[in-house]
Amino acid sequence: MASTARIAPSILSADFAALAEAIDCVAPQADLLHVDVMDGHFVPNLTIGPPVVKDIDSHTDLYLDCHLMMTNPGKYLEAFRNAGADGCTVHVEIGGTAELVEDMRRLGLDVGLAVNPETPYEAVEPWLDRIDLLLVMSVHPGFGGQSFMPEVVPKVRRARDHIDAHSLPVAIEVDGGIDEKTAPEMAEAGATVFVAGSAIFKDPDPPAAALRIRQAADRANGG
Repeated sequence: MASTARIAPSILSADFAALAEAIDCVAPQADLLHVDVMDGHFVPNLTIGPPVVKDIDSHTDLYLDCHLMMTNPGKYLEAFRNAGADGCTVHVEIGGTAELVEDMRRLGLDVGLAVNPETPYEAVEPWLDRIDLLLVMSVHPGFGGQSFMPEVVPKVRRARDHIDAHSLPVAIEVDGGIDEKTAPEMAEAGATVFVAGSAIFKDPDPPAAALRIRQAADRANGG
């Protein structure tokens, strides 16, 4: 049986001094590559921008899933598209969602919308018929290695119920403390895309770690 879980290793936890090698290592078990972009304003950390995304895109054929933890992502959407991003995800908390969704569509990007742990489900439900991916954060964004917050599981379940009831082609992605122990809980709630950073890149055998997460999620879905 084909896997229903899609694995998105987060390069935030990779060795940036050997990023190409890290990507090559996980590629056999990666469906997407999750790229965390932080502006030091929306979240208290700085990471990478379009030039690094361009280098990653030139190195791999993996789908580049760019999570823009930024106060003003609209200013940079075209730059990320030109750098090779396949999809961009912006946060519902920053507002201006309608314009951002329209801009991403116009640029030919897959449209993602992220929601922080403390933000209620009701903030994203009105947008589910306009997006391709809902990213439910299961930690506070900004830093890797945080512990999974189980209180967000009902948010995933409510999104899954709405998506299924309206036959919407929306993937539910989860990010934060995802490993082979927490992935099944999220899979049972309805998640299909699993972002994992530390659980993959800090493991002695990253592709084996990614496979364990995939298998754990699949088992939770009866796979």
